[in-house]
Amino acid sequence: PSFDETAVMDFFTTSTRNLLGYEIAAGVTHHVALSPVATERLLESGYFQARCAQERLIKDSTVPYSIVRTTPLFESLEQIADVATHDSVVRVPPVLVQPVAAGDVVRFVATIATGPPLNGTIEVGGPEPFYLDGLLQRVLGASDDPRRVVADAHARYFGAQVGERSLMAGDEAELGEIRFDDWLC
Repeated sequence: PSFDETAVMDFFTTSTRNLLGYEIAAGVTHHVALSPVATERLLESGYFQARCAQERLIKDSTVPYSIVRTTPLFESLEQIADVATHDSVVRVPPVLVQPVAAGDVVRFVATIATGPPLNGTIEVGGPEPFYLDGLLQRVLGASDDPRRVVADAHARYFGAQVGERSLMAGDEAELGEIRFDDWLC
């Protein structure tokens, strides 16, 4: 994977165009896509620009669709720390995050995929909020990772400046059931 702006844009637009083309040829009647929560609000980031372009291609296609936007997965928290690491210090913005277990997302996507297309977007989040720095410290501590996590108001999230609630699911979101402490054990 690359977060280079050109590479990530090429990947998401090319793969989505290819999938949609094959779906049209095959008569697919429901395209389901996963995308991150806050995609349209974090356009400073090439990654989020690419995800937004992917969503536009899906919406503009003739294939009926459902877009499922998720908060960060529990399973991706170490990757978030890796991207934010400089000289063994993890610098992240002091923001709330509402992570969700991949298992909860899979169950929700299965329900969406076997139902009628939404021709819209729905959000999925975890059952509880955390401050990102404290959450990453717990994840790294559980694996005896020696990196220090620091809340830094100037730190960016995958290249984007985020507000305190940018990584939270909206009020109408579906919420997973698996709690972080249960997942971590």
